Amino acid sequence: MQNIIIATIKEWNISNYFKFKILYKDKFNLHLVTNADELNEKYLQDLNPKYIFFPHWSWIIPKTLYNNFDCIVFHMTDLPYGRGGSPFQNLIIREIYDTKISALKVDDRLDTGKIYLKEDFNISIGSAEENFIKLSSVIFDKMIPQFLTTDLIAKSQVGTVVNFKRRTAKQSNIQTLENKSIHKIYDFVRMLDAEGYPKAYIQLDNIKIEFSEINMKTDKLIGRFEVKENE
Repeated sequence: MQNIIIATIKEWNISNYFKFKILYKDKFNLHLVTNADELNEKYLQDLNPKYIFFPHWSWIIPKTLYNNFDCIVFHMTDLPYGRGGSPFQNLIIREIYDTKISALKVDDRLDTGKIYLKEDFNISIGSAEENFIKLSSVIFDKMIPQFLTTDLIAKSQVGTVVNFKRRTAKQSNIQTLENKSIHKIYDFVRMLDAEGYPKAYIQLDNIKIEFSEINMKTDKLIGRFEVKENE
């Protein structure tokens, strides 16, 4: 059987990997990688994987890897619109709620590779983490199976290129938000509410108030806040 590698660091992807492995156990040998050091030359030569999928990865994929194997990443924009970092936050701050998940071949630049397929994706409600979990389900339930059951052909990106910049921790300050409204604050808080993200906050002298778990209730917002002194 052919070998398939799933390289990821997020718990929701790891959970979906094990479900996926059981589902395809009679068709493919699935292998999980959670650290860049595991993707060494000997390991890859021994497995000779048909695909290496990267649902969420925090390391640069080396040239020796994508030149010798089909490496696929998943990006939450309708490429070439939205190349670059923090796609979820950059979409929300622009009030773009209907987007795509683009499955693309890794090349030598950021999010410029040829596209294998796209899936519709809506981000109008829910926290960042809730949307990432939903994203993971689309990738494992709809997108990866198409690679394994169909001879997909990657095609060059078509359209106007729009680049996103990775957002910084200082941009998580709610006071930097222009034209504040209930809905804008709702979007701002939820777009930063995920593991590893700097939560939306307000700074009051030496006190920092962080916000999470926000919900819209007609004309008000309800959520969780945490107050701490600056370290």
